This record gives sequence, structure tokens and C-alpha cells, in this order.
Amino acid sequence: MEYNDIRALLEKYWACESTEADEQALRVFYASHEGALPADLLEAAPLFRYFHDCGGVPEMPELFTDRPAPWDEHQAPIVRSLWQNWMKYAAAVLVAAGMLYSADSFRNKQATEVAFTDTYSDPNLAYKQTERALQLLSKNLNRGKTQMEKIGYFDEATAIVQGKN
Repeated sequence: MEYNDIRALLEKYWACESTEADEQALRVFYASHEGALPADLLEAAPLFRYFHDCGGVPEMPELFTDRPAPWDEHQAPIVRSLWQNWMKYAAAVLVAAGMLYSADSFRNKQATEVAFTDTYSDPNLAYKQTERALQLLSKNLNRGKTQMEKIGYFDEATAIVQGKN
């Protein structure tokens, strides 16, 4: 068989348009050919030699012939013990615990919001709370001011050492 005929059969094979006779011709050609092949024909040689050695495609065994399919059988429901279904119960307990936790945190949040309500109804109490908040702010700002003064001293010393002053 000529190489052009083999190339045409290979093109039909790779396009999935070949017949069994064409595939048999390819198997026989590659099994009986001796010598060097062109590069484009060489790539399919191991495949068709394997097919020739195996003697064609084997028949697939019929599946599920000895017993009916599981979905065709009508089985009685299986009664499972408590220990076999423990995951269901564990999940239910976890969901319940999560709901209780979220309800408790919501209740605590509501109680916290009630504790920080507006005190304007009692002007003296509002004044005292404002004064306390401003004193706390002043104290923290003064602490930051002293730290900044230390940095200023360090900058002056650095300038003197470097001779910039």
C-alpha cells in the first residue's frame, strides 16, 4: 500500500470517519511494514501495532446481569439505631447552641445600648460626664505632648552633633 493511501486512511481515522475495514488495513500495514517510515506516518505506528497485537477491540462484559439494579429492588426500610445517626443529632445540638449564643449576645447588646443612653434629662449629670470625658482627653493629650517634647530634644541634639546649629 502506498504512503498516500495510508495518509488518507489516517486522516479519515483521526476525523472519526473510518470504517472497520479501513482500521484493519492500517493495523495490517503497520504490523507488516519493515524499514523506516516517513515522520508523519511514524507517530501512529505504536498505536496501530498495539491494536494489531491485541487482535482488535475486546468485547465489553455485560454489567448487572447476575442481579437486578439496586434501584429496581424494593427493599424494606432499614431501622438504624441512635448511634448510627449521631451526626444528625450533633448537628442539631450545634445549631441550637448557635441560636442560643446569638440570642444571648443580642440581649447583651441591647442592655449595653440602654446603659449608654442620653443623660440630657439631668443637666448636672450630663455636665459631670462631659467634664470627666474632657479631663480624660486632656490627660491623654498631655501625655502625648511630653513625648513630643522628648523627640524635640533629640532633634536638637542631633542637629548640634551634625553641626547644623
